[in-house]
Amino acid sequence: MACMSTESCPMNGGNGQYSYTRNSSIQSWGVEASKALIGEAVWEKLDTNFSTLFNIADLGCSVGPNTFIVVENIIESVKLKYPSPNPNSEGIEFQVFFNDLASNDFNTLHRSLPRDREYAASIVPGSFHGRLFPKSSLHFIHSSYTLHWLSKVPKELLDKNSPAWNKGRISYGSAPNEVVQAYSAQFAKDMGSFLKARAQELVHGVMDLLGDSLMDMARMGLISEAKVDSFNFPKYYPTQHELKTLIERNGYFSIDRTEPLAQSTTHARDLNFQIFISHTRAAWEGVIKMHFGSDIIDGLFDRFMKKVLKFSPLISRHSSKQIAEIFVLLKRKAS
Repeated sequence: MACMSTESCPMNGGNGQYSYTRNSSIQSWGVEASKALIGEAVWEKLDTNFSTLFNIADLGCSVGPNTFIVVENIIESVKLKYPSPNPNSEGIEFQVFFNDLASNDFNTLHRSLPRDREYAASIVPGSFHGRLFPKSSLHFIHSSYTLHWLSKVPKELLDKNSPAWNKGRISYGSAPNEVVQAYSAQFAKDMGSFLKARAQELVHGVMDLLGDSLMDMARMGLISEAKVDSFNFPKYYPTQHELKTLIERNGYFSIDRTEPLAQSTTHARDLNFQIFISHTRAAWEGVIKMHFGSDIIDGLFDRFMKKVLKFSPLISRHSSKQIAEIFVLLKRKAS
């Protein structure tokens, strides 16, 4: 069965070798790199009205531990801006909503909650491409490493009569322009839905190598070629200009700040290809397993590893030039 929707394909749960819990250090770098930017955003831009309860949502939280670090960063920044008036007062109370797909491993998330946390924690299952919370109920919404996941694979990619039929490929990196346009259109639709929902909820105030590995297995008779042709990853990385255009066209938010996250030399030095493969498997295994089943997973990623090592110099040059991570601060426009 094709994973046409990401609703049933979360990150790997549990605490095993290929779990997201043990393979999310790349994402933790982004969390650390954005810490100061979040602090500045709270200090300079947060002017929402609240009494003593401050509601925070992390959308696409997965299973931790990065989501807990993000939440602590936000809370520290809010407490710094709004300190308790006197030592005897209780100050601000924080309510944190952890959101991800309904099939996410929330049991692991719940067991991993910090014991010394200074907030009430709630779990909110569901897709963030639609409404999740009551109107004007949230003061701060955070989401990172999530919005590139589409709500579904564009239907044109699976239509043999469509110019966007993506035969022999699983993504858009080396595909014809019609395929890229189908992905871009789906991202624009999803981003519009995401921004519209958040506007109502806020308080006013290396894909080709994996595809080649699948085709190798098809040629060996381990899986059918038709099965590969009917599989496409539901993810899309927009350009900075594309994202800016979509946000401005949507009209619900103003862009207060965009800032590229400079990659530290320590992070780049420590990131080897074994870590890259493990992180890739933690993030993508669920999508692949839903379509192909679990029997091919180990063999597929063994082949993927060999191809990554073979082409590692090319991958390093391509990644350093093409991939950028950007911090974006949006502010809800007045109605």
